[in-house]
Amino acid sequence: MQTVIAFIVIFGALVFFHELGHLIFAKRAGILCREFAIGFGPKVFSFKKNETTYTIRLLPLGGFVRMAGEDPEMVELKAGHRIGLVLDRDEKIKKIVLNNKDRYPNIRVIEVEDADLEHRLYIRGYEEDDEEVIKKYEISRDAVFVEDGVETQIAPWDRQFASKSLPKRAMAIFAGPLFNFILAFFIFLLVGLLQGVPTNDAVLGNLTEDGAAREAGLKKNDVVQSIDGKEISTWEDIVTVIQKHPGDELKFTVERGGTTQEISVTPKPQEVEGKEIGIIGVHSPVEKSPLKVVTNSAEQTYEWTKMIFVLLGKLVSGEFSIDALSGPVGIYQSTDVVAKSGIFYLMRWAAILSINLGIMNLLPIPALDGGRLLFFAIEAVRGKPVDRQMEGMVHFVGFALLMVLMLVVTWNDIQRFFL
Repeated sequence: MQTVIAFIVIFGALVFFHELGHLIFAKRAGILCREFAIGFGPKVFSFKKNETTYTIRLLPLGGFVRMAGEDPEMVELKAGHRIGLVLDRDEKIKKIVLNNKDRYPNIRVIEVEDADLEHRLYIRGYEEDDEEVIKKYEISRDAVFVEDGVETQIAPWDRQFASKSLPKRAMAIFAGPLFNFILAFFIFLLVGLLQGVPTNDAVLGNLTEDGAAREAGLKKNDVVQSIDGKEISTWEDIVTVIQKHPGDELKFTVERGGTTQEISVTPKPQEVEGKEIGIIGVHSPVEKSPLKVVTNSAEQTYEWTKMIFVLLGKLVSGEFSIDALSGPVGIYQSTDVVAKSGIFYLMRWAAILSINLGIMNLLPIPALDGGRLLFFAIEAVRGKPVDRQMEGMVHFVGFALLMVLMLVVTWNDIQRFFL
Protein backbone atom coordinates (compact mmCIF):
# COMPACT_ATOMS: atom_id res chain seq x y z
CA MET A 1 0.00 0.00 0.00
CA GLN A 2 2.89 2.32 0.83
CA THR A 3 4.35 1.79 -2.65
CA VAL A 4 0.97 2.44 -4.31
CA ILE A 5 0.64 5.76 -2.46
CA ALA A 6 4.24 6.73 -3.29
CA PHE A 7 3.73 5.87 -6.96
CA ILE A 8 0.47 7.87 -7.21
CA VAL A 9 1.94 10.89 -5.41
CA ILE A 10 5.14 10.91 -7.49
CA PHE A 11 3.47 10.31 -10.86
CA GLY A 12 0.69 12.76 -10.05
CA ALA A 13 3.20 15.46 -9.03
CA LEU A 14 5.24 15.01 -12.22
CA VAL A 15 2.16 15.28 -14.43
CA PHE A 16 0.75 18.17 -12.39
CA PHE A 17 3.87 20.32 -12.71
CA HIS A 18 4.26 19.45 -16.39
CA GLU A 19 0.71 20.56 -17.19
CA LEU A 20 1.06 23.55 -14.83
CA GLY A 21 3.86 24.83 -17.06
CA HIS A 22 1.56 24.65 -20.09
CA LEU A 23 -1.27 26.33 -18.17
CA ILE A 24 0.76 29.25 -16.78
CA PHE A 25 2.38 30.23 -20.06
CA ALA A 26 -0.81 29.71 -22.07
CA LYS A 27 -2.65 32.05 -19.72
CA ARG A 28 0.24 34.55 -19.87
CA ALA A 29 -0.17 34.54 -23.65
CA GLY A 30 -3.88 35.32 -23.26
CA ILE A 31 -5.08 31.91 -24.43
CA LEU A 32 -8.39 30.68 -23.03
CA CYS A 33 -7.66 27.42 -21.17
CA ARG A 34 -10.86 25.41 -20.96
CA GLU A 35 -9.62 22.48 -18.86
CA PHE A 36 -6.63 21.48 -16.74
CA ALA A 37 -6.77 17.70 -16.35
CA ILE A 38 -4.75 15.08 -14.50
CA GLY A 39 -5.44 11.69 -16.09
CA PHE A 40 -7.62 10.62 -19.00
CA GLY A 41 -11.06 9.08 -19.36
CA PRO A 42 -14.17 9.78 -17.25
CA LYS A 43 -14.08 12.61 -14.71
CA VAL A 44 -13.68 11.60 -11.08
CA PHE A 45 -13.57 15.10 -9.59
CA SER A 46 -13.83 18.59 -11.02
CA PHE A 47 -14.32 22.21 -10.08
CA LYS A 48 -14.27 25.45 -12.05
CA LYS A 49 -12.32 28.57 -11.18
CA ASN A 50 -12.56 31.62 -13.41
CA GLU A 51 -12.43 30.34 -17.00
CA THR A 52 -10.81 26.94 -16.37
CA THR A 53 -12.27 23.63 -15.21
CA TYR A 54 -9.83 21.61 -13.10
CA THR A 55 -10.41 17.86 -13.28
CA ILE A 56 -9.03 14.57 -12.07
CA ARG A 57 -9.83 11.74 -14.47
CA LEU A 58 -10.01 8.00 -13.99
CA LEU A 59 -6.92 6.76 -15.89
CA PRO A 60 -3.71 8.15 -14.30
CA LEU A 61 -1.65 7.94 -17.49
CA GLY A 62 -0.85 11.60 -18.03
CA GLY A 63 -2.75 14.85 -18.30
CA PHE A 64 -3.57 17.75 -20.59
CA VAL A 65 -4.46 21.42 -20.84
CA ARG A 66 -7.29 21.98 -23.30
CA MET A 67 -6.71 25.34 -24.97
CA ALA A 68 -9.24 27.21 -27.06
CA GLY A 69 -8.70 26.63 -30.75
CA GLU A 70 -6.94 23.30 -30.30
CA ASP A 71 -10.17 21.38 -30.82
CA PRO A 72 -12.99 22.30 -33.22
CA GLU A 73 -14.24 25.55 -31.77
CA MET A 74 -17.74 25.77 -30.40
CA VAL A 75 -21.09 25.41 -32.14
CA GLU A 76 -21.54 26.80 -35.63
CA LEU A 77 -24.66 28.97 -35.82
CA LYS A 78 -26.22 28.72 -39.27
CA ALA A 79 -29.10 30.59 -40.85
CA GLY A 80 -32.41 29.17 -39.69
CA HIS A 81 -31.27 28.04 -36.24
CA ARG A 82 -33.65 29.03 -33.48
CA ILE A 83 -31.76 30.00 -30.32
CA GLY A 84 -32.42 31.85 -27.10
CA LEU A 85 -30.47 34.93 -26.03
CA VAL A 86 -29.94 36.11 -22.45
CA LEU A 87 -28.75 39.72 -22.40
CA ASP A 88 -26.81 41.67 -19.79
CA ARG A 89 -27.52 45.22 -18.62
CA ASP A 90 -25.73 46.65 -21.66
CA GLU A 91 -27.97 44.61 -23.99
CA LYS A 92 -25.05 42.38 -24.97
CA ILE A 93 -25.48 38.63 -25.25
CA LYS A 94 -24.14 36.80 -22.21
CA LYS A 95 -25.77 33.43 -22.87
CA ILE A 96 -26.64 31.65 -26.12
CA VAL A 97 -29.17 28.97 -25.20
CA LEU A 98 -29.41 26.11 -27.69
CA ASN A 99 -32.17 24.05 -26.04
CA ASN A 100 -34.44 23.98 -22.98
CA LYS A 101 -35.13 27.66 -23.53
CA ASP A 102 -38.20 27.60 -21.29
CA ARG A 103 -35.94 27.41 -18.24
CA TYR A 104 -34.83 31.03 -18.70
CA PRO A 105 -37.18 33.93 -17.90
CA ASN A 106 -37.01 37.00 -20.14
CA ILE A 107 -35.16 35.05 -22.83
CA ARG A 108 -35.28 36.35 -26.39
CA VAL A 109 -35.84 33.65 -28.97
CA ILE A 110 -34.58 34.47 -32.45
CA GLU A 111 -34.14 32.79 -35.80
CA VAL A 112 -30.52 33.25 -36.84
CA GLU A 113 -29.78 35.04 -40.09
CA ASP A 114 -26.00 35.16 -39.70
CA ALA A 115 -23.41 35.26 -36.89
CA ASP A 116 -19.72 35.81 -36.21
CA LEU A 117 -18.56 34.30 -32.92
CA GLU A 118 -14.81 34.83 -33.36
CA HIS A 119 -13.98 38.20 -34.91
CA ARG A 120 -16.82 40.76 -34.97
CA LEU A 121 -18.84 39.05 -32.21
CA TYR A 122 -22.44 39.50 -33.25
CA ILE A 123 -25.61 37.57 -34.05
CA ARG A 124 -28.28 38.85 -36.43
CA GLY A 125 -31.75 37.41 -36.62
CA TYR A 126 -35.51 37.77 -36.38
CA GLU A 127 -37.17 37.84 -32.99
CA GLU A 128 -39.97 35.36 -32.37
CA ASP A 129 -42.63 38.08 -32.02
CA ASP A 130 -41.37 40.25 -34.87
CA GLU A 131 -40.30 38.27 -37.92
CA GLU A 132 -40.25 41.26 -40.27
CA VAL A 133 -37.46 43.32 -38.70
CA ILE A 134 -33.95 41.85 -38.46
CA LYS A 135 -32.00 42.77 -35.35
CA LYS A 136 -28.30 42.67 -34.56
CA TYR A 137 -27.01 41.75 -31.12
CA GLU A 138 -23.45 42.22 -29.88
CA ILE A 139 -21.88 39.28 -28.05
CA SER A 140 -19.99 39.79 -24.79
CA ARG A 141 -16.40 38.53 -24.96
CA ASP A 142 -17.04 36.12 -22.09
CA ALA A 143 -20.46 34.92 -23.28
CA VAL A 144 -21.31 31.24 -23.01
CA PHE A 145 -23.19 28.61 -24.99
CA VAL A 146 -25.72 26.64 -22.95
CA GLU A 147 -26.65 23.15 -24.11
CA ASP A 148 -28.42 20.64 -21.87
CA GLY A 149 -27.65 22.91 -18.94
CA VAL A 150 -23.87 22.86 -19.59
CA GLU A 151 -22.16 26.20 -20.16
CA THR A 152 -19.20 26.54 -22.53
CA GLN A 153 -17.44 29.87 -22.90
CA ILE A 154 -16.97 31.25 -26.40
CA ALA A 155 -13.43 31.97 -27.57
CA PRO A 156 -12.91 35.13 -29.60
CA TRP A 157 -10.11 34.72 -32.15
CA ASP A 158 -7.56 36.58 -30.01
CA ARG A 159 -8.16 34.07 -27.15
CA GLN A 160 -7.41 31.06 -29.35
CA PHE A 161 -4.07 29.25 -29.48
CA ALA A 162 -3.56 29.71 -33.23
CA SER A 163 -3.94 33.50 -33.01
CA LYS A 164 -0.82 33.95 -30.89
CA SER A 165 2.65 34.69 -32.19
CA LEU A 166 4.99 31.77 -32.87
CA PRO A 167 7.22 32.51 -29.81
CA LYS A 168 4.21 32.58 -27.48
CA ARG A 169 2.80 29.32 -28.87
CA ALA A 170 6.21 27.65 -28.67
CA MET A 171 6.71 28.80 -25.09
CA ALA A 172 3.28 27.51 -24.04
CA ILE A 173 4.29 24.07 -25.33
CA PHE A 174 7.93 24.12 -24.16
CA ALA A 175 6.90 25.20 -20.64
CA GLY A 176 5.63 21.69 -19.80
CA PRO A 177 9.02 19.94 -20.09
CA LEU A 178 10.72 23.03 -18.66
CA PHE A 179 8.69 22.74 -15.46
CA ASN A 180 9.80 19.09 -15.12
CA PHE A 181 13.44 20.21 -15.05
CA ILE A 182 12.58 22.99 -12.59
CA LEU A 183 10.73 20.50 -10.36
CA ALA A 184 13.77 18.17 -10.39
CA PHE A 185 16.05 21.04 -9.38
CA PHE A 186 13.83 21.99 -6.44
CA ILE A 187 13.53 18.37 -5.27
CA PHE A 188 17.34 18.07 -5.27
CA LEU A 189 17.43 21.42 -3.47
CA LEU A 190 15.01 20.26 -0.77
CA VAL A 191 16.95 17.03 -0.23
CA GLY A 192 20.15 19.02 0.05
CA LEU A 193 18.69 21.42 2.62
CA LEU A 194 17.32 18.56 4.73
CA GLN A 195 20.12 16.03 4.36
CA GLY A 196 23.08 18.07 3.22
CA VAL A 197 25.18 17.58 0.09
CA PRO A 198 28.25 15.34 -0.17
CA THR A 199 31.70 16.92 0.10
CA ASN A 200 35.11 15.50 -0.77
CA ASP A 201 36.69 16.32 2.60
CA ALA A 202 38.62 13.55 4.38
CA VAL A 203 36.02 13.44 7.15
CA LEU A 204 33.76 10.59 8.22
CA GLY A 205 30.04 11.12 7.80
CA ASN A 206 27.22 9.07 9.35
CA LEU A 207 28.15 5.54 10.43
CA THR A 208 25.86 2.54 9.89
CA GLU A 209 24.80 0.60 12.98
CA ASP A 210 26.33 -2.72 11.92
CA GLY A 211 29.37 -1.40 10.04
CA ALA A 212 33.01 -2.22 10.75
CA ALA A 213 33.78 1.47 11.42
CA ARG A 214 31.40 1.71 14.39
CA GLU A 215 32.55 -1.66 15.74
CA ALA A 216 36.19 -0.50 15.62
CA GLY A 217 35.49 2.78 17.44
CA LEU A 218 35.51 5.33 14.63
CA LYS A 219 33.05 8.24 15.02
CA LYS A 220 31.26 10.75 12.88
CA ASN A 221 33.33 13.87 12.09
CA ASP A 222 36.66 12.07 12.62
CA VAL A 223 39.24 13.71 10.33
CA VAL A 224 41.25 10.98 8.59
CA GLN A 225 44.93 11.94 8.28
CA SER A 226 46.35 8.64 7.02
CA ILE A 227 45.54 4.95 6.48
CA ASP A 228 48.37 2.45 6.98
CA GLY A 229 50.80 5.34 6.82
CA LYS A 230 49.48 6.61 3.47
CA GLU A 231 48.51 10.29 3.63
CA ILE A 232 44.80 10.98 3.07
CA SER A 233 43.51 14.33 1.81
CA THR A 234 40.06 13.60 0.29
CA TRP A 235 37.03 11.39 0.80
CA GLU A 236 37.83 9.70 -2.52
CA ASP A 237 41.22 8.68 -1.05
CA ILE A 238 39.44 7.02 1.87
CA VAL A 239 37.03 5.12 -0.39
CA THR A 240 39.81 3.96 -2.73
CA VAL A 241 41.96 2.50 0.07
CA ILE A 242 39.05 0.77 1.82
CA GLN A 243 37.67 -0.79 -1.38
CA LYS A 244 41.10 -2.21 -2.27
CA HIS A 245 41.47 -4.06 1.05
CA PRO A 246 38.46 -6.32 1.73
CA GLY A 247 39.19 -8.39 4.85
CA ASP A 248 42.54 -6.70 5.52
CA GLU A 249 43.17 -4.82 8.75
CA LEU A 250 43.80 -1.11 8.15
CA LYS A 251 45.26 1.36 10.66
CA PHE A 252 43.40 4.69 10.60
CA THR A 253 45.11 7.78 11.99
CA VAL A 254 42.36 10.26 12.81
CA GLU A 255 42.03 13.64 14.51
CA ARG A 256 39.22 13.87 17.05
CA GLY A 257 38.62 16.81 19.34
CA GLY A 258 42.13 18.18 18.88
CA THR A 259 43.87 14.85 19.60
CA THR A 260 45.30 12.22 17.25
CA GLN A 261 44.24 8.58 17.58
CA GLU A 262 45.09 5.35 15.80
CA ILE A 263 42.25 2.88 15.26
CA SER A 264 42.42 -0.47 13.45
CA VAL A 265 39.51 -1.31 11.12
CA THR A 266 38.93 -4.40 8.97
CA PRO A 267 36.75 -3.69 5.92
CA LYS A 268 34.01 -6.27 5.32
CA PRO A 269 34.11 -7.96 1.88
CA GLN A 270 31.17 -7.26 -0.41
CA GLU A 271 30.61 -8.28 -4.03
CA VAL A 272 29.62 -5.46 -6.39
CA GLU A 273 29.17 -6.14 -10.12
CA GLY A 274 31.17 -9.36 -9.88
CA LYS A 275 34.08 -7.75 -8.04
CA GLU A 276 34.89 -8.02 -4.31
CA ILE A 277 35.46 -4.70 -2.54
CA GLY A 278 35.83 -3.63 1.08
CA ILE A 279 33.28 -1.53 3.01
CA ILE A 280 33.29 -0.22 6.58
CA GLY A 281 29.79 1.31 6.82
CA VAL A 282 30.56 5.03 6.59
CA HIS A 283 28.74 7.63 4.52
CA SER A 284 30.47 10.59 2.91
CA PRO A 285 30.58 13.89 4.82
CA VAL A 286 27.89 16.44 4.02
CA GLU A 287 27.35 20.15 4.43
CA LYS A 288 24.23 22.34 4.32
CA SER A 289 25.68 25.61 3.03
CA PRO A 290 22.88 27.25 0.98
CA LEU A 291 25.29 28.16 -1.84
CA LYS A 292 26.69 24.63 -1.91
CA VAL A 293 23.17 23.14 -1.89
CA VAL A 294 22.03 25.32 -4.81
CA THR A 295 25.18 24.53 -6.82
CA ASN A 296 24.88 20.81 -6.12
CA SER A 297 21.19 20.80 -7.15
CA ALA A 298 22.01 22.42 -10.48
CA GLU A 299 24.90 19.99 -11.01
CA GLN A 300 22.71 16.94 -10.29
CA THR A 301 20.00 18.18 -12.64
CA TYR A 302 22.59 18.70 -15.38
CA GLU A 303 24.37 15.38 -14.81
CA TRP A 304 21.18 13.32 -14.82
CA THR A 305 19.95 15.16 -17.93
CA LYS A 306 23.23 14.37 -19.71
CA MET A 307 23.13 10.74 -18.57
CA ILE A 308 19.59 10.19 -19.85
CA PHE A 309 20.49 11.71 -23.23
CA VAL A 310 23.50 9.38 -23.43
CA LEU A 311 21.27 6.37 -22.71
CA LEU A 312 18.82 7.53 -25.38
CA GLY A 313 21.69 7.79 -27.83
CA LYS A 314 22.66 4.20 -27.07
CA LEU A 315 19.07 3.12 -27.64
CA VAL A 316 19.02 4.82 -31.05
CA SER A 317 22.42 3.37 -31.99
CA GLY A 318 21.27 -0.14 -31.06
CA GLU A 319 23.50 -0.61 -27.99
CA PHE A 320 20.29 -1.04 -25.99
CA SER A 321 17.25 -2.95 -27.21
CA ILE A 322 13.63 -1.97 -26.66
CA ASP A 323 13.54 -4.63 -23.94
CA ALA A 324 15.64 -2.29 -21.79
CA LEU A 325 12.80 0.26 -21.67
CA SER A 326 10.38 0.36 -18.75
CA GLY A 327 6.76 1.49 -18.69
CA PRO A 328 4.41 2.17 -15.78
CA VAL A 329 4.81 -1.38 -14.42
CA GLY A 330 8.60 -1.14 -14.42
CA ILE A 331 8.52 2.31 -12.83
CA TYR A 332 6.16 0.98 -10.15
CA GLN A 333 8.53 -1.90 -9.36
CA SER A 334 11.51 0.46 -9.17
CA THR A 335 9.54 2.80 -6.92
CA ASP A 336 8.85 -0.15 -4.62
CA VAL A 337 12.58 -0.89 -4.32
CA VAL A 338 13.55 2.77 -3.82
CA ALA A 339 10.79 3.39 -1.25
CA LYS A 340 12.33 0.75 1.03
CA SER A 341 15.60 2.73 1.10
CA GLY A 342 14.06 5.83 2.70
CA ILE A 343 12.32 9.10 1.92
CA PHE A 344 15.42 10.88 0.60
CA TYR A 345 16.11 8.15 -1.94
CA LEU A 346 12.46 8.30 -2.98
CA MET A 347 12.69 12.07 -3.47
CA ARG A 348 15.79 11.70 -5.63
CA TRP A 349 13.99 9.03 -7.65
CA ALA A 350 11.11 11.47 -8.21
CA ALA A 351 13.59 14.11 -9.42
CA ILE A 352 15.17 11.65 -11.87
CA LEU A 353 11.73 10.61 -13.19
CA SER A 354 10.83 14.28 -13.63
CA ILE A 355 13.95 14.88 -15.73
CA ASN A 356 13.16 11.75 -17.72
CA LEU A 357 9.59 12.94 -18.37
CA GLY A 358 10.86 16.35 -19.49
CA ILE A 359 13.36 14.80 -21.91
CA MET A 360 10.88 12.28 -23.32
CA ASN A 361 8.42 15.07 -24.07
CA LEU A 362 11.08 17.10 -25.86
CA LEU A 363 11.84 14.33 -28.34
CA PRO A 364 10.69 15.33 -31.86
CA ILE A 365 8.02 12.64 -31.93
CA PRO A 366 4.47 13.43 -33.17
CA ALA A 367 1.87 13.79 -30.40
CA LEU A 368 4.57 14.82 -27.88
CA ASP A 369 5.56 18.39 -27.03
CA GLY A 370 8.77 17.94 -29.02
CA GLY A 371 6.75 16.95 -32.08
CA ARG A 372 4.71 20.13 -31.84
CA LEU A 373 7.86 22.21 -31.37
CA LEU A 374 9.23 20.58 -34.53
CA PHE A 375 6.19 21.80 -36.48
CA PHE A 376 6.76 25.30 -35.05
CA ALA A 377 10.37 25.13 -36.30
CA ILE A 378 9.09 24.18 -39.76
CA GLU A 379 6.66 27.09 -39.58
CA ALA A 380 9.51 29.46 -38.70
CA VAL A 381 11.50 28.28 -41.74
CA ARG A 382 8.53 28.30 -44.17
CA GLY A 383 7.11 31.56 -42.89
CA LYS A 384 3.66 30.01 -42.58
CA PRO A 385 2.13 27.19 -40.50
CA VAL A 386 1.78 23.62 -41.73
CA ASP A 387 -1.75 22.69 -42.81
CA ARG A 388 -3.67 21.95 -39.61
CA GLN A 389 -5.36 18.84 -40.97
CA MET A 390 -2.02 17.39 -42.07
CA GLU A 391 -0.42 18.20 -38.71
CA GLY A 392 -3.38 16.70 -36.88
CA MET A 393 -3.10 13.48 -38.89
CA VAL A 394 0.64 13.22 -38.15
CA HIS A 395 0.00 13.68 -34.44
CA PHE A 396 -2.80 11.10 -34.54
CA VAL A 397 -0.55 8.50 -36.17
CA GLY A 398 2.23 9.36 -33.73
CA PHE A 399 -0.11 8.94 -30.78
CA ALA A 400 -1.27 5.56 -32.07
CA LEU A 401 2.33 4.38 -32.45
CA LEU A 402 3.13 5.61 -28.93
CA MET A 403 0.23 3.59 -27.57
CA VAL A 404 1.54 0.49 -29.36
CA LEU A 405 5.01 1.13 -27.89
CA MET A 406 3.45 1.56 -24.45
CA LEU A 407 1.69 -1.80 -24.76
CA VAL A 408 4.91 -3.52 -25.88
CA VAL A 409 6.94 -2.01 -23.04
CA THR A 410 4.23 -2.84 -20.48
CA TRP A 411 4.11 -6.45 -21.70
CA ASN A 412 7.90 -6.66 -21.39
CA ASP A 413 7.64 -5.35 -17.82
CA ILE A 414 4.97 -7.93 -16.95
CA GLN A 415 7.13 -10.75 -18.34
CA ARG A 416 10.21 -9.44 -16.52
CA PHE A 417 8.62 -9.07 -13.10
CA PHE A 418 5.68 -11.49 -12.96
CA LEU A 419 6.19 -14.35 -15.44
